[in-house]
Amino acid sequence: MTTVIDGREMQPPEPMERTLEALDALAEGDDLLLLLYCQPHPLFNILKQNGYAWSDELRADGTREIRIHKL
Repeated sequence: MTTVIDGREMQPPEPMERTLEALDALAEGDDLLLLLYCQPHPLFNILKQNGYAWSDELRADGTREIRIHKL
């Protein structure tokens, strides 16, 4: 199952807070899709330190699709 967080219209730090909460609740084999207009470098550091992998794709409209899963 994929959990989606659309953080494009949220103000910081709400996208980060929601993402970290969702990651804590992520079941084995599930992933998280985060939609943003920027690259969340602080989040990437947290993901690295806690055993998560992610892919980052840029859409034509400027949205970044960041798909996260546990290694």
